[in-house]
Amino acid sequence: MLTKQLFEWHRPTAIFCYNDIMALGALAYINTLGLQVPADVSVIGFDDVQMARYSTPALTTIGQPKAELGRVAARTLLDLIAGQPATDCLLEPFVVSRASTSRYTKGDRQ
Repeated sequence: MLTKQLFEWHRPTAIFCYNDIMALGALAYINTLGLQVPADVSVIGFDDVQMARYSTPALTTIGQPKAELGRVAARTLLDLIAGQPATDCLLEPFVVSRASTSRYTKGDRQ
């Protein structure tokens, strides 16, 4: 488990996970250490899966405009089928702030 390896190397003040499922695993492991999220370690995920809002504590995550992502993907596929080149598109992610993160102030922990 990556969280275990991370804690063997150095105890972090925050962990930003590749996706929400990994972040939920990090929450579970941190709990086994007897640490409190977010008092001891903040955890944030990526994807905003439905499970994230029901974890304890509820997981802070980065969301994506999923409907727009689907529209852009479909339009790009239709353009490619029609022989048109694909174009770059940037969709804005957004923070879904929940209970697994706290504000870090310099000097909180050395």
